[in-house]
Amino acid sequence: MTSRSSELFRAAHQRIPGGVNSPVRALRNVGGEPFFVDRAAGSKIWDVDGNEYVDYVGSWGPAILGHAPKVVVDAVREAATRGLSFGVPNPLEVEMAELICQWFPSIEKVRMVNSGTEAAMSCIRLARGFTGRDKTARAIGEWRAHPWNARQRRCAASVCRPDNFAAV
Repeated sequence: MTSRSSELFRAAHQRIPGGVNSPVRALRNVGGEPFFVDRAAGSKIWDVDGNEYVDYVGSWGPAILGHAPKVVVDAVREAATRGLSFGVPNPLEVEMAELICQWFPSIEKVRMVNSGTEAAMSCIRLARGFTGRDKTARAIGEWRAHPWNARQRRCAASVCRPDNFAAV
């Protein structure tokens, strides 16, 4: 009998390159295929086939409070009644920035972004402004498990070579 995760993985291949939205989730290099999550609560996740797992990944928040804590679900539900995404400033941004600065007195200002790319761009701008330098160096490729080019694969298997850097 074919599992629901296997069925979803095959269907995903029709619309999503590699069947997943991050190559590290494909599990191809370890001879497997991914399971698809149905739900999560606390430290546990359940796949679409009913199997229960302890979530050792804990991505984007569950590592802090677990999956779907009531206080967070209630706050998100209440906030969603006022709109989900605005694309322009809103009072909650100011409130969150003030809380972060209160909790961490060494932080004077906060930049909230939507992606790692935006975060990296903000860091580069900050570094260039602080140092007064116009040039930065960047590594060619990705430093984590995301195999998006041949240089990265060579780099991930061992210590990166100096030719993996370029002046920008």
